[in-house]
Amino acid sequence: MSRLEEKTIKTEKIFSGKVISLQIEDVELPNGNTSKREIIKHPGAVAILALTDENKIVMVEQYRKALERTIIEIPAGKLELNEDPKTCAIRELEEETGYSCKELELLISFFTSPGFADEIVHVYLAKGLVKKENAASLDEDEFVHLMEITLEEAERYIREQKIYDAKTAYAVQYLQLQKALK
Repeated sequence: MSRLEEKTIKTEKIFSGKVISLQIEDVELPNGNTSKREIIKHPGAVAILALTDENKIVMVEQYRKALERTIIEIPAGKLELNEDPKTCAIRELEEETGYSCKELELLISFFTSPGFADEIVHVYLAKGLVKKENAASLDEDEFVHLMEITLEEAERYIREQKIYDAKTAYAVQYLQLQKALK
């Protein structure tokens, strides 16, 4: 046990939903005292930085109920139980954009909110996009507006807070860094 580790004494499951579950854990702290932790369990997700041959970024605009507004994001989706992230990225790219890709590379994986959730997001770079004629469709409760934008437009959307989530901001910053290194 690390000198900073918190030992779980008891776990109480509070809620189990379609996407997340919530549990309360009683933990023993490194100093011997006890505390409670509220933890959201999430199966993980993928996000895809998809670039067209014209170097445009494929984005989706969608309403996010938790924010009570629409935002512009890179395509993304939840992992199914035991699903390989690369397989999920291929599926989500097709479902949300109608594209398949010739190249798919993992850029980074990161935890979104480690203070209270175990959600991990795997960000992929997709190139060699091919529009599919009979693409898989969106989930029945999913509605998106497909966009293809330049890096400069994405930078402006960040300033305007139209792009306002970490995975998309990371994708834009990745492209900015690649441009700066050229």
